[in-house]
Amino acid sequence: MKEIVNDASIMTALGREMTRAVQRQAVSAGNLANIDTPGYRTKEVQFSDELDDRLGGLKMTVTDAKHLGAAGGADPRMTTETSGLAMRRDGNNVQLDRELLSMGRAAADFSAAETVLAAKFRLVRYAINEGR
Repeated sequence: MKEIVNDASIMTALGREMTRAVQRQAVSAGNLANIDTPGYRTKEVQFSDELDDRLGGLKMTVTDAKHLGAAGGADPRMTTETSGLAMRRDGNNVQLDRELLSMGRAAADFSAAETVLAAKFRLVRYAINEGR
């Protein structure tokens, strides 16, 4: 099946990427906030790109604040504990460098999507103003 790329699908994909980046930053910030909490386990956002690809343009509608993705940040039901990290004696496994790197990557992903979105709006503005 051939996929049609249009303005709406591009805008949806950019919005989805920006939302993911914000959620990844929120989870990393939560991990950093708990870096000294005994027994705290590092969390990460679980997104299945394959699932998103299969769903195509289907979107969930938030009708209640308890629904997934409501009120910004990452829903706790969409996070999992990260396995394979070294555990400290207090049971905490948050690693400062790992979390800072994760936040940096999320910021770069958000910035890239924002740049593409800004370029798209510049093209629209140019098309509108060129007709005058």
